[in-house]
Amino acid sequence: MNTWITELTPLSFLRRSATVYADKVAVVHGEMSWTYEELAEKVERRARMLRASGVRPGDRVAYLMPNVPEMLAAHFAVPLAGAVLVAINTRLAPDEVRYILDHSGATVLVVDSEYADIVSPIVDSLESVRTIAVTVDPVGPSQGAVVPGAIAFDTFLAGADRDEEELVWAVADERSPISINYTSGTTGRPKGVVYTHRGAYLNSFGEIFHSAHNANSVYLWTLPMFHCNGWCTIWALVAAGGTQVCLREVRGDKVWELIDRHRVTHLNGAPTVVTTILNAPEAHTLDESLVVTVAGAPPSPTTLSEAETMGFTIVHVYGLTETYGPYTACVWQDGWRNLCAEERARMQSRQGVAMIQADPVRVVEAELIDGQLVDVPADGTTMGEIVMRGNNVMREYYRDSEATDAALAGGWFHSGDLGVMHPDGYIELLDRAKDVIVSGGENISTVEVEHAVASHPDVLEVAVIGVPDAKWGERPKAFVVARHGRNLDAADVLKHVRSRIARYKTPREVEVVPELPKTSTGKVQKFELRENEWADETSRIRG
Repeated sequence: MNTWITELTPLSFLRRSATVYADKVAVVHGEMSWTYEELAEKVERRARMLRASGVRPGDRVAYLMPNVPEMLAAHFAVPLAGAVLVAINTRLAPDEVRYILDHSGATVLVVDSEYADIVSPIVDSLESVRTIAVTVDPVGPSQGAVVPGAIAFDTFLAGADRDEEELVWAVADERSPISINYTSGTTGRPKGVVYTHRGAYLNSFGEIFHSAHNANSVYLWTLPMFHCNGWCTIWALVAAGGTQVCLREVRGDKVWELIDRHRVTHLNGAPTVVTTILNAPEAHTLDESLVVTVAGAPPSPTTLSEAETMGFTIVHVYGLTETYGPYTACVWQDGWRNLCAEERARMQSRQGVAMIQADPVRVVEAELIDGQLVDVPADGTTMGEIVMRGNNVMREYYRDSEATDAALAGGWFHSGDLGVMHPDGYIELLDRAKDVIVSGGENISTVEVEHAVASHPDVLEVAVIGVPDAKWGERPKAFVVARHGRNLDAADVLKHVRSRIARYKTPREVEVVPELPKTSTGKVQKFELRENEWADETSRIRG
C-alpha cells in the first residue's frame, strides 16, 4: 500500500474542526454547550475511559440513550478507542435489548438513567457485557432507578486517568467496522448492519452536499441518533463545523421553542415528524428557510406543499439501514419552478437519483435473466425492485453470512422496495414488496392510495394496507388520523379519493383512528395493522 495515502475515517473530522473551529459552539443541550475544542477533549477522555476498562480494538461498545451530548460524543470516542459502536433503539423491550447485546458481543454498555428499567431485568442473563455504566442527564427526567451491578458514569469516566497510551485519530484499515446498526426486526430477529469507516466518511459528505450544510448550520436533533447513526449526520456536522442542538424527546412545542431560540437551519426526520411540527399549535411561518431532510416513507405531495408554504425547504431522500441511511435524493430541477404547486410537489415526492457519494441506483426485474439483473424500462410505469451497490452499502450483516449473501445476490443490495424508473432517470418508490396489495390480480401501490387520501383537507395522517376480501382476495383499507379540530367523515374521504385514482384502487373502507402505530423513527408499523385485520382470516384457515 502507498504510504502517502490516508485511510478514510470520520475521526479526521473532529481532529480538524477542533483546530479550525476551536472556540465555536459544537453542541448545545439545554443551558450547557461545548465548543469544538471541548468536544475533542471530552471525546479523548471517554476513549481513554473505554481503554482503561479493558476495551480492545474491534470490541463492541453499546449505548442506550436518547439524543444527548454523551451519545454524540460516543460516535467519536468509541472508534477513537479502536472499538465498534452499537447504538441501541431506546424503544425496544428488555428481551430485544438483551438479544442485541448478546448477538453483538458488546463488552460495555453505557445507558441513560431513564432506561434503567429496560436494562435491570436482563442484567443477570447478559452473555458478554462485563461493565454497565449509567449516565444522568441534567436536562432529562429525574431518575432514581438503579441498574444492579452498574456503576455511575462519573466513576467510570474517572478510569480515564489510568490510560496513558497515545490516542491516534486515524485507522489502519478504512474498511474496518465503525458501527453496527440493528434493523427493526419486524419480520424476525433484528440483523446487525456493519458500517465501515470509509462508508461513514463518504456518506457524511453526501449529507453535507445534499442538505447544504456549512459552518453556519444549526442542526436540531429530531432524528434518533441511534437510527443509522443519525444518517451519519453527527459526523457530517462536525466535518462542516456546524452546531448540533440536542433534544431528548420530539414534541411540537419543544421543537418550535428550539427553532426560534437557536435559529435552527436544519433538521431531519420521517414525514410523520414533519407533520407533527407543521401541525403543532406553536407552528408559524418562518422568516428564513429551514432545510428539512425527509426520509422513511414517501412524503405526500400535500405534506410537501404545506411545508413549502410554511417556509421549509424539503430535501427528500431515500435509503435503508443497509445503506447508511440516505442513498438517493430528489435533486431539485429549476424547470420545476414553472409547475403548479401540486405538480411541483408530486415531482419532489419521488425518491430521485443516487447521491454524489453513491453508485447509480437501478430498478430491476424480479427474476435474473441468464444470471444477470435486468433493468425495467424507464417509462415511469413498469414496476421492479430497487437495488444499490457501492461505498454506501453495508459491509455485511454481522454474524449472518446467509442473510448477507441473499441481500447482496448478484453483487447488488436488494432493498425489497418496489418502484419505477422515470424517463428523466429519477426513481419513484411505490411500495415495500410485502405491502403491495394484489386485488383481483391487479397490483395496487399503497403509497399511491395514501397520497390520494392525504390530499383530503381534513386528513392529517394515513396508512393503507390490504385486508381480506371474499371476492377480490384483498382490498385496500385506509386508517386515517384527523387534523386537529376537524370532523373527518369517512364517506367524504372515499368520495374524494374516487375523484383522484381508479375505482379499484379506492379503499373498501376508511377507519378514523386517534393515532397510527409507529416506530421510534416515525415510520408507520403497518404489520400491526395487518395483524389485527387478518387475525380472523388466519384463524379461519388454520381452523
